[in-house]
Amino acid sequence: MSAAVQGAILVTGGAGFIGSNFVHHAILHTDQRVIVVDKLSYAGNRASLRGLPDDRVEFVRGDICDRALVNELVTRVDAVVNFAAESHNDNSLADPEPFISTNLAGTFALLEAVRAHDVRYHHISTDEVFGDLALDDPGRFTEDSPYRPSSPYSASKAGSDHLVRAWVRSFGVRATISNCSNNYGPRQHIEKFIPHQITAILDGGRPGLYGDGRNVRDWIHVDDHCAAVLRILESGQLGQTYLVGADGEHTNKEVMELILRLMDRPVDAYDLVDDRPGHDLRYALDASKLRDELGWRPRHADFEAGLCETIGWYRDNRQWWRPSPEDSRV
Repeated sequence: MSAAVQGAILVTGGAGFIGSNFVHHAILHTDQRVIVVDKLSYAGNRASLRGLPDDRVEFVRGDICDRALVNELVTRVDAVVNFAAESHNDNSLADPEPFISTNLAGTFALLEAVRAHDVRYHHISTDEVFGDLALDDPGRFTEDSPYRPSSPYSASKAGSDHLVRAWVRSFGVRATISNCSNNYGPRQHIEKFIPHQITAILDGGRPGLYGDGRNVRDWIHVDDHCAAVLRILESGQLGQTYLVGADGEHTNKEVMELILRLMDRPVDAYDLVDDRPGHDLRYALDASKLRDELGWRPRHADFEAGLCETIGWYRDNRQWWRPSPEDSRV
């Protein structure tokens, strides 16, 4: 059964990195109205929604754990896309509780609302639910790979995926799931690997690299991820999971040195820092189901070109990632 959607969309976490980029993408490529709900934690930024038409985008400040609010918003839309998540591994190691609250209790609140009102639901997840692969393993994760999460963050996302599947099977909720690889691009909080290095260099500092930098990540431009989510929302099969990846495997050391080279710095102008506990070795996704069934293809196949554009965005938008005191993130 097709999952085509018409009418308004509720985008949770829509002031965050991927969520805000999806709102921009949806406004550009569809005629749909979008309601954004975001609690504006440290990683949410209203500035990420600037320039969007007021007659098509409505912003609501709120928490997806607020069941009364979620229920009211769901009655006004034809689909929900859930980007809202606590998503930083280091933060989950320091304090797991917000990850359990948002990623599990928040998903439960959304599932109960869409069940009550028979509203289409799409759940955004991560490749980290699968754990990691050995550096010398030639394989990739597929939709059938077992879950082996390594951190409180990935465990909470794995749990939320299981909730979605249970609500599909037990209650007939009309849902799909996508697990995506590491995103990069504009509007990403500077706690994340790529913008952290870029902004450190822009500020005249020396970036730091965990461990020996041999960890491998499968990078995808956020615009390609957003296009995949829209394609799944329009044409995906209900009850199905789709992996979203762009064959962009690079070691962290390679990415660090490429950033330095693109920013006209010596490629060894960084420091090695102590590795974080449980640091996954390698992520890699097989996105052939998404490509073969839905015809999706990444447009940003040239990682160096995409990274160069991303560097330019952070260079040109210092007020976004380093706001002055009079600027407000809320």
